[in-house]
Amino acid sequence: MKKSHIPLFFATLQAANPHPETELEYSSNFELLAAVLLSAQATDVGVNKATRVLFPVANTPQAIIDLGLEGLERHIKTIGLYRSKAKHLMQTCHILLEQFGGEVPNTREALETLPGVGRKTANVVLNVAFGQPTMAVDTHIFRVGNRTGLAPGKTPLAVEQALLKRIPPEYLQHAHHWLILLGRYICQARKPRCWECSVAAYCSFKPKTPAP
Repeated sequence: MKKSHIPLFFATLQAANPHPETELEYSSNFELLAAVLLSAQATDVGVNKATRVLFPVANTPQAIIDLGLEGLERHIKTIGLYRSKAKHLMQTCHILLEQFGGEVPNTREALETLPGVGRKTANVVLNVAFGQPTMAVDTHIFRVGNRTGLAPGKTPLAVEQALLKRIPPEYLQHAHHWLILLGRYICQARKPRCWECSVAAYCSFKPKTPAP
């Protein structure tokens, strides 16, 4: 992707969706952290289905602990890898209470000390909860970064660093969401829907897939 096309690429995405939001359902920073932790190798739809059962019963670190591990597992058993995720979430709740006064920390270093929280999860929480211009590279963003030529890279970290370098500062706050939505609904893995893409004119991907 030409450098001159990048501002046009993001201006187009912004015009179509000025205030993008995560598709995970949450009403507090802790609920967001829990939902993102549960979302590894799972869809947002699947996570929301589980948290609609869990959060009305337990949506604070102490309430999760009070459920007990087996109780937590019962509430999230529809999610893949639910046993390991329940263990990580339970451990995270203990750490939040013991080290952070029950609050979700707002630094990458602190977040990454929590079980099950890696760089991508920390980036999501920092961006969505605290408004930091981070770039959480999931499979969608990794694909879009490479396919469009916006930020080619062989690893998620390489794509993340390229995106942070190439995206104009005025678009960084919401770029994470725009790219995820583009990858989830338009720039799909098996068959990119180029004929529906509003930013196809700026994309390096050739040839364009014809309409069905």
